[in-house]
Amino acid sequence: MTEIIIDKRYCGPPNSGNGGYVCGRLARHIPGPAEVTLRAPPPLNTPLTAVATGDGIWELCHGGKAVATARAASVELAQIETATLPEARVAELLALSRPHEHPLPHCFVCGPSRTKGDGLRIFAGPLRRHAQSAVLAASWAPDPNLAAEDGLVAPEFLWSALDCPTGFACNYDPQSGRFEKIPLLLGRMSARIEARPRPGERCIVTAWPTGRDGRKHTADAALHDEAGRLLAVARTTWIAVEREVQLGR
Repeated sequence: MTEIIIDKRYCGPPNSGNGGYVCGRLARHIPGPAEVTLRAPPPLNTPLTAVATGDGIWELCHGGKAVATARAASVELAQIETATLPEARVAELLALSRPHEHPLPHCFVCGPSRTKGDGLRIFAGPLRRHAQSAVLAASWAPDPNLAAEDGLVAPEFLWSALDCPTGFACNYDPQSGRFEKIPLLLGRMSARIEARPRPGERCIVTAWPTGRDGRKHTADAALHDEAGRLLAVARTTWIAVEREVQLGR
């Protein structure tokens, strides 16, 4: 059993942890690729317990109830979209990067109200060469404060970086060139980390939708370094909710 506290810095919605970050924290207990299911909004600044329940399953618990569960998983994507660093920087110009237009402006990963070095400030926008499909891209240079003890970026921040871009990919309409305003919450995330970059190394995130079934939206994502080396991939499932639910009210 391990105690985990999600610091308020790592919020997604105002009163709960960023889904990708929380998934990455719990996935540390799983060797290799992992699938994490979020079952309730992870509270901030609150002692949570990570407990092994048998058969390789880990639960993140609060008050005796599971907030999230994690297990080993095979994470193979049907396709992997790529972008160059210049392409990603152009795509960012079309992202929702202004606080007044952003659904969660203080989100640790994608919030434009977060300062450099505090939030990740990953702003995924559509690639122009994919005008007929929703492929989004963003650049990212991890801050030194994201390093683990070995000097490389900690795994949970790679999970974080792959999280929010998939949510925006689910909501981007290539026909209109606009982002829909459907409130979404991350329900499940699977990730496989191939290599971890060093802080300051320039990286490219790509994300694209893979399906929609009622309230469920699915999308995949990939992280590459500037030279094109694959660092990590992820599959996500997002759930459409009411705006008040998204905000945790």
